[in-house]
Amino acid sequence: MAIQSSSFQSLLRWTLCHSLLGWVVSAAMAESPAEVSSGSIGIRADGDAVVIRKGEGEALRYWLKKPADSACVSPSASYFHPLTTPSGETVTDVAPDDHLHHRGVFLAWLEARSEKTAGDFWGWGKFAPLEGRSIVARAAEDLSATPDSAAFRVRNEWMAEETVLLREDLHTTVRFEEAARVYDFDYRFASDEDVVLGQFAFCGFAVRTRKDGAITVHDPGGRVSLPNPSHLKPETDWPDRPWYALEIALASGKTIGVAVVNHPENPPTLWHNVDKIGLLNPCIVAPGPVRIAKSAGLRLRYRVVCFDGPVPARALDAMAAGFGGDAGSAKP
Repeated sequence: MAIQSSSFQSLLRWTLCHSLLGWVVSAAMAESPAEVSSGSIGIRADGDAVVIRKGEGEALRYWLKKPADSACVSPSASYFHPLTTPSGETVTDVAPDDHLHHRGVFLAWLEARSEKTAGDFWGWGKFAPLEGRSIVARAAEDLSATPDSAAFRVRNEWMAEETVLLREDLHTTVRFEEAARVYDFDYRFASDEDVVLGQFAFCGFAVRTRKDGAITVHDPGGRVSLPNPSHLKPETDWPDRPWYALEIALASGKTIGVAVVNHPENPPTLWHNVDKIGLLNPCIVAPGPVRIAKSAGLRLRYRVVCFDGPVPARALDAMAAGFGGDAGSAKP
């Protein structure tokens, strides 16, 4: 009994300190931005965003707060845009005209439910409450840079009105390679009670690209010609693969693209990929509901690769084979 009491008191102290620290850090960032650089690589965090640059170009921006002039109808920020290729071409899009709640690279679920509350953090608002639900950034920290990489950590709380439904600890690393920019995302979720993620054909980790060009989908076997899945039928999602990629042939004649590599230790996954809107979505809730146990939490890892030119299949195969290990550079 003493151990249980001690554990509860420790948890209570952690929760109170974490909430206070998050407010203090967020306020401090707004007043005094943090910045680190090494060679041509720089990373900066303030109250609005974390920005990684290579030279004068922006390689990544993670939005801590939703911009005041944003057309996005989701109440949450906590998304990446832009992600760019080595030549500086932006790959991602926010609030496209077909889905105003889509936001660059983001992770959210249509239904996260505990015994006390539930929320839709994806932003559709059809299967769980949307009002009063948002992903709130509490701290951006651990900024680091080397001559060919940068990294940072963000702590978010998934709020259902006044209740913290989930705590998110996100580690992001960007590697600048000659033929690609490699973005690694490591999400860890914890909660004070069991949370169930409802089964849907889509949601979870998603990459939404620009669509001002002809888009084709590729996997390790080459170009994919499967029919687009139905957003209402999880069984129509595509089979799991180590990676899927979108190749975008721009009207200018230039070709760019993006791939998502699924970590082998992620839960069973089906993919909701839609070429006509530029969506890559490895969906862990398509096979069935996912339970985040308060004693175990949930860890999800994804690698996003942005490139110029055709899909670098050999390089992606190597990056997928090394994911979870000591993945190094790979030439196409």
